[in-house]
Amino acid sequence: MTHSAVKGVNGLENPSFMVEDGDPYRALSELDAKGPEEKKKDQGKSYSTLVYSVTDIPPWYLCILLGIQHYLTALGGLVAIPLILSKELCLQHDPLTQGHLISTIFFVSGICTLLQVFFGVRLPILQGGTFAFLTPSLAMLSLPNWKCPAWTQNASQVNATSPEFIEVWQSRIREVNLLQGAIMVASCFQIFVGFSGLIGLMMRFIGPLTIAPTITLVALPLFNSAGDEAGSHWGISAMAIFFIVLFSQYLKNVPVPLPSYQGSRKCHFSKVYLFQIFPVLLGLAITWLICFVLTVTSAFPSDPAVYGYPARTDIKGDVLSQAPWFRFPYPGQWGIPTISLAGVFGIIAGVISSMVESVGDYFACARLSGAPPPPKHAINRGIGVEGIGCLLAGAWGTGNGTTSYSENVGALGITRVGSRTVIVAGGCVLLVIGMFGKIGAVFASIPTPLIGGLLLVMFGIITAVGVSNLQYVDMNSSRNLFIFGFSIYAGLAIPSWVTKNSQVLETGILQLDQVIRVLLTTGMFVGGFLAFVLDNTIPGSQEERGLLAWKETSQEECDEARVLEVYNLPFGIGTKFCTFSWAQYLPTCPQRLSGTKRKEEPKNLKQENSFQINSEREPEIDIDTRM
Repeated sequence: MTHSAVKGVNGLENPSFMVEDGDPYRALSELDAKGPEEKKKDQGKSYSTLVYSVTDIPPWYLCILLGIQHYLTALGGLVAIPLILSKELCLQHDPLTQGHLISTIFFVSGICTLLQVFFGVRLPILQGGTFAFLTPSLAMLSLPNWKCPAWTQNASQVNATSPEFIEVWQSRIREVNLLQGAIMVASCFQIFVGFSGLIGLMMRFIGPLTIAPTITLVALPLFNSAGDEAGSHWGISAMAIFFIVLFSQYLKNVPVPLPSYQGSRKCHFSKVYLFQIFPVLLGLAITWLICFVLTVTSAFPSDPAVYGYPARTDIKGDVLSQAPWFRFPYPGQWGIPTISLAGVFGIIAGVISSMVESVGDYFACARLSGAPPPPKHAINRGIGVEGIGCLLAGAWGTGNGTTSYSENVGALGITRVGSRTVIVAGGCVLLVIGMFGKIGAVFASIPTPLIGGLLLVMFGIITAVGVSNLQYVDMNSSRNLFIFGFSIYAGLAIPSWVTKNSQVLETGILQLDQVIRVLLTTGMFVGGFLAFVLDNTIPGSQEERGLLAWKETSQEECDEARVLEVYNLPFGIGTKFCTFSWAQYLPTCPQRLSGTKRKEEPKNLKQENSFQINSEREPEIDIDTRM
């Protein structure tokens, strides 16, 4: 079955989203109603169950709204990182500078997202700050020579515009391990690993039993942070979860009549699957409005010490009034960066953890967006571009690097919109918000319980996506049960113990201590590494390990034309540059078929795809939306 995501000449909406009066398109509902056997027959083309798959182009207004939804999904992590760092940077009493840091990380995340979608792995995956870099950063900032002066802890003594205070926090941005110099040096390591093809070569040893615990442990260790945010007011968090689940699961196939305009029919009402495409945005908006009403009516406590206070919508009102309308972040805005050797080693450990997480995110994103599993050349480009993103983050002084955002991979599973055009719109939204301080301040004022409820839903989706990779593996095998179970449990137990007993592992060498601590406190690295070693050393057949089913699924889901359609470089770069005979040896270019096959097969596939598309389209719809 060919995906029905097509538009008319005048830009009509995707039929999967719209039900015209008297002529209902029930493709999406019919797919949901299929039994297991029928779904298994369509396994090779699972992307047809999506509303928009990876190469589809939704209408421009949907792209903008869905892009904003992705921004809201990433908001918790994007805002949390600068706020966590601000205390150690002596900025806890300078909310305006905190806002500048938040705007900077928004701006750089937008640039990195566009680079990743266009020239990296080319999947609909958002780029943003990474918690993997926080551990070495906070460890270095806690050293005696970088402790904040006592007067910076007293709000009455802090003058945010004084040269003395500015030098206190900017010196930490420039010189301490993380923030500029060390990140820029460590990012060169990631660029080398990606563009040299080392990460792609390792993929031949990585199967479902390695990917499953890696993705699962992206979300499982975060239950504490999600629970803490949601627990600031469980009633509001439960309300946000209720609306998101209601819209994304119960009402997803209920069309809503909305006014629309079409040249031939003028103004009329079209039925749109509104709840399916905007469950997160609608859930947050409704709950936020309820919080506003309860704040105005004084239903929430006004004392910060009383439970439920974080649910108020007027807590961050000063940030909105102080934020400038326009501010353009630029490289070196905090001064010329310097390099700390200890910081470089610590950040490299964070880079390794980030790469492991990103590879898992690529496979999860491909699965949820209707794309074939990413080939080696796409993974190489993705990791290399993430390294470039970390380089830019260091140059701009975000106080962090960049990585693929698992939260937004979870959003793909809820909305069933896997179009990378939407992520391009999300990247543009990040760029705009990074330059317009007032807009960022409005979104940054979302009450904490709402973000907590959203994280609970998203982390649950990510965990389930990780476990779903086990469908390729023989789970009746005691070998596989042991590898998966032990990897997951060790990935939770070891980081917890190391966090509480880090002094036991001290070697006396600061750089080595940081590397050990960062690696062993990162659950996805511990679990993924153990699964990788055990899966490649414990005897087991290819079928038992799930490698045969993994490869067969890759071949069934996509032919070479489909892989090139999704992962080839844009703007003619892939069709011109990578078609040279010598280019197939480059780690960032795909290996092409040779001779007659290269010329004939794409032509035949194009004719076959054209026949399938034309046979399933309505007569008036004659333009394909795929990029």
